[in-house]
Amino acid sequence: MELLVWIVAGYLLGSIPFGLVITRALGLGDLRQIGSGNIGATNVLRTGNKPAALATLLLDSGKGAIAVLLSLAFAGPDVAKWAGLAAFAGHCFPVWLKFKGGKGVATFLGTVLALAWPVGLAACATWLAAAAVSRISSVGALAAAALTPLWMWFLGRPDLVVVGIPLAALIWWRHQANITRILKGEEPKIGKK
Repeated sequence: MELLVWIVAGYLLGSIPFGLVITRALGLGDLRQIGSGNIGATNVLRTGNKPAALATLLLDSGKGAIAVLLSLAFAGPDVAKWAGLAAFAGHCFPVWLKFKGGKGVATFLGTVLALAWPVGLAACATWLAAAAVSRISSVGALAAAALTPLWMWFLGRPDLVVVGIPLAALIWWRHQANITRILKGEEPKIGKK
């Protein structure tokens, strides 16, 4: 029962669409009608408002981290990993937006950082390296997701692989359109409006 409570709490926290809330509050319009239509920080950046994009990035990553840290403090590590996965699922499939959410990269990174900060730093470094080389944000996300279960294993947290694999699989699944554009050479570069 305790596990179920924390999974539901994590999901509801993850379901808060911060990108949508921020862009509306700043009068930037409906984020779902801008750029890719995604509710995440990368699409907020396409509005040209860098502070709004940064706030979205921090809040979206924070909701994954908070779900993990609260459940870790009150229910322990076994519950925390599932609460983190639920927060990530909440971002991707928010009840408030008819289950049409973001791609989950920031929430993924915040969740992993809170579960095991060395793994989270390795995932962030992987994203940065792949994005810097390719100049494509989604390439960084796909690389970070693919390598995170391996980072969990090699950095001494094999217990987290059980959530690392579904986290990575969901990132790849949510990026299907991006993968198609990457293969066609049509995926936008970082900074392109």
